[in-house]
Amino acid sequence: MRKLSYWGENLRLALILLAAWFAISFGCGVLLADFLNQFTLGGFKLGFWFAQQGSLYGFLALIFVYVALMNRIDRKHGVRED
Repeated sequence: MRKLSYWGENLRLALILLAAWFAISFGCGVLLADFLNQFTLGGFKLGFWFAQQGSLYGFLALIFVYVALMNRIDRKHGVRED
């Protein structure tokens, strides 16, 4: 039963982060591009910035969030790697 709890939390975290990934890449880069283009960041329209650079920074942030949260889940379930 403990295994199921661990993998349940692992899958839940993965699905949440995949949804965030979708929102950053497709949502901000494509669906909301026209709205975001009203604003500028570094001289570029924000919709363009998200499509070109922002999604990359978002992906990197998601990697660090995943590592931190998985370490917490591993410690909670006693499967931490040292």
